[in-house]
Amino acid sequence: MDKITTSIITIGDELLIGQTIDTNSAWIAQQLNAMGIWVHRRVAIGDIKEDILEALARESAVSDIVLITGGLGPTADDITKPTLCEYFNTTLVQDEAALKNVLHIFGSRGLPMLQRNIDQSMVPEACTVIENKRGTAPGMWFEKEGKIYVSMPGVPHEMQGMMESFVLPRLAQHFETPAVVHQTLLTSGMGESFIAERLAAFEAKLPAHVKLAYLPGYSLLKLRLTGLGDNKLAVAAEVSILFHEMKALLEDIVVSDQDIPIAAV
Repeated sequence: MDKITTSIITIGDELLIGQTIDTNSAWIAQQLNAMGIWVHRRVAIGDIKEDILEALARESAVSDIVLITGGLGPTADDITKPTLCEYFNTTLVQDEAALKNVLHIFGSRGLPMLQRNIDQSMVPEACTVIENKRGTAPGMWFEKEGKIYVSMPGVPHEMQGMMESFVLPRLAQHFETPAVVHQTLLTSGMGESFIAERLAAFEAKLPAHVKLAYLPGYSLLKLRLTGLGDNKLAVAAEVSILFHEMKALLEDIVVSDQDIPIAAV
């Protein structure tokens, strides 16, 4: 089964100067990984039209899916929508459902509304509109030359709502993805290189579809086995056997056979 790949593009000058921490990419990557979609690259760019256009072209050349967050607010520096119009050779039109959503949000809260708030309901004509149940800026789903592009707000809980209600289910329908199974061992008291030496023979005999990752942290080393395959039960059984074999080789330094914080252990 071919690997389905994704690029995540986060837009916003605040990300580049460290004013805002990008939690969106990590959350999206976790959701995609759980359904067997591989994140090929994560890219952060500023609010510059040329940079957005370049990133869209570059990432769509190497990934099946391009997910974009940010740049959809009501202010002048939010340029994602007009840039998407240029990239997809389309124009902005008003979406009636999105306008009703904006009117409802402001009306229910008794807030005054400006033209720039109404303009949040403008979307590129070429897109499928994704309802935003947690804010005013709708999301947008595009398909071009066999690739899928999705643009969502940068506000984390708004993006997560769209991913859970629309994007993830639609991607699951669109692609046949492999099963992914992880098991993680926590160790302490021995350095990464020494553990790698102890596991050299074990790692050398792992099948091609099972990978071992070393994830060092403060006073701990996580060892993550990841298996890929068509049948989740079969992959889970195979990974479980290998995991217990690895655990036995490191029995004297094992802290936990679950990926949990040391405080929970």
